[in-house]
Amino acid sequence: MANYSFFMGASNDNIDEVLRTDINNVCGVKVFMGSSTGNMLVDNPRTLENIFSQSPMLVATHCEDEATIQSNLNHYKQLLGENITVKLHPKIRSAEACYLSSSMAVELAKKHNTRLHILHISTERETHLFANDIPLKDKRITAEACIHHLWFSDEDYETKGNLIKWNPAVKKASDREGILKAVLDGHIDVIATDHAPHTIEEKALPYLQAPSGGPLVQHALPAMLQLHLQGKVTLEQIAEKMAHNVAICFQIEKRGYIREGYYADLVLVNLNQPWQVSKENILYKCNWSPFEGTEFQSKVIHTIVSGNLAYSEGVIIDNLPGKRLSFDRE
Repeated sequence: MANYSFFMGASNDNIDEVLRTDINNVCGVKVFMGSSTGNMLVDNPRTLENIFSQSPMLVATHCEDEATIQSNLNHYKQLLGENITVKLHPKIRSAEACYLSSSMAVELAKKHNTRLHILHISTERETHLFANDIPLKDKRITAEACIHHLWFSDEDYETKGNLIKWNPAVKKASDREGILKAVLDGHIDVIATDHAPHTIEEKALPYLQAPSGGPLVQHALPAMLQLHLQGKVTLEQIAEKMAHNVAICFQIEKRGYIREGYYADLVLVNLNQPWQVSKENILYKCNWSPFEGTEFQSKVIHTIVSGNLAYSEGVIIDNLPGKRLSFDRE
């Protein structure tokens, strides 16, 4: 239903497969430098050196220092046993864990001149690792902010619980504001969702068993438009960070702009049509959202995918217009 592509997944023992990947067919190679949902942790120093020194394409990293996370987790297990709650998530997957890993990735990228993209920045401190004094097309190191880190803070664990359990964790309000500032001043280049539609039954498990991640694609643009109506971001900046810069960053062919000869990927919105997120209007198959109960002032009315009407007034038009993206890396 939507345009799509994939990262090549790196592990501790598949560097040969990474090197054989068609660089025009995937958006990059993804490296989990901290464990997350699934089992793809890359923590072998030699493997990391090989990926950063040999990858023929963009390297995208999930940056959290595993040793720090495990040390923090063991500390709270000794104090609380299995009774750890999600309120401790940002202390277990801490700001220090993020910075240690992100700074290491930047150091490796500078050492090997790697094309590095750091995913879902969650702390204000990390934003200072990146430059804003050259055009995006010339950057070798770029970064991403996610909707949940621009919207929620650790104060929301009280009411949202595991529904806002993400890796990296949602942290302080000061981190949220610092990330938005970095988006606006060009230290952070793109806005993404990290969409992960776990079931509500999975998210209802105790903290230690509940998976991290949540569904965010449907409400990403309304959330950003709400920040616009609050005077925090311009419409032009939203288009730049969610469309133009994504195409530049990943070298996506004929996407991201309204230009002759490009695919028509367009969304039409009403900036003055208030609505509240509820089970009845959620389009995710998992049928929940961390935004349930939130009232947005802007509503998506129509979506055009690759020149075809794909969504109109609450109805998905099942004509499957989505195409696999291609990347211009010759």
